[in-house]
Amino acid sequence: MNITMLYSKLHRATVTDANLNYVGSITIDVDLIKAANMRIGQKIDIVNVNNGERFSTYIIPGESGKKEMCLNGAAARKVHKGDKIIVIAYATMTEEEADTYKPKVVILNDDNSIAQEFEGLE
Repeated sequence: MNITMLYSKLHRATVTDANLNYVGSITIDVDLIKAANMRIGQKIDIVNVNNGERFSTYIIPGESGKKEMCLNGAAARKVHKGDKIIVIAYATMTEEEADTYKPKVVILNDDNSIAQEFEGLE
């Protein structure tokens, strides 16, 4: 049997822009993508801490060092610039893998710089 588990997350990211006139997705600084072990094109969930919205999209790369967190297309209607969001990636694992896997958690400052990084939920 396989089970879907938390793979990694960017916690309390600040939305830097919302671009309605774009095809779709979320633009994330490539440095933050790498820090969270995420992938370009990966399906992720977004949780908006400010308004409770929860939705899925996929990652496209933003410029390194720019600390960008821009929601594009229809998702732009679910956030406002300055909102706090959580970007959550999942992975499907066997039960044995899930028993030992430790998700990567990256907590961000208000400017989307990395405040803390760790593995695991305990």
